[in-house]
Amino acid sequence: MRGASEVHLSPKAFDLLWSLIEYRPRVVEKTELHTRIWPDTYVVDANLNVLIGEIRRALGDSSRQPRYIRTVHGVGYAFCGNVDSVKDGPVVAAARQTACWVVAKDRTVRLVEGENIVGRDPECSVWLDSDSVSRRHARIVVDSADRRLLLDDLGSKNGTRLRGVRVRERVELSDGDELVFGAVRVKLRSWTSATGAETKRITRPKR
Repeated sequence: MRGASEVHLSPKAFDLLWSLIEYRPRVVEKTELHTRIWPDTYVVDANLNVLIGEIRRALGDSSRQPRYIRTVHGVGYAFCGNVDSVKDGPVVAAARQTACWVVAKDRTVRLVEGENIVGRDPECSVWLDSDSVSRRHARIVVDSADRRLLLDDLGSKNGTRLRGVRVRERVELSDGDELVFGAVRVKLRSWTSATGAETKRITRPKR
């Protein structure tokens, strides 16, 4: 938040910022950041520079006079700002929030609290412009109170798949899940601020 306004970051930029905060004030090497942000994927250093630029713009930071993100040339980056840990309490509980995104090939859509309809209809929360997707294809429910993400297929013609299995009844989702709506493949990214200053991904419960 900046005053009363939300400041948004892409999922990868959020991952990077959280990694730097988690290891502050240590300098995190570029190779380690690549492994954390893009596991099992080769990317060039320019991708990391783009994310650092996005974070700096969001924080109003400068590379020449850094207040938050310090560059150690040839090595990596470090978070150099002050961090206050917020203890659990009434204020923290009231501010509990889950942030979720659906990441498609060419764009990222942030989900809202409650019901998000996925479909070909432009009025849907997540609009997928594909003939393989039904007008109202599926529903993703964001429940911050219970820290749950739920998925329903809405009787779509070509089906909804989670981890390769067709969805026939309500299922729980977690960060990093791959979903297929008709022939459109997307990835779900999610975090919860339920533990105050610490932000964690939502993961599947152990069976």
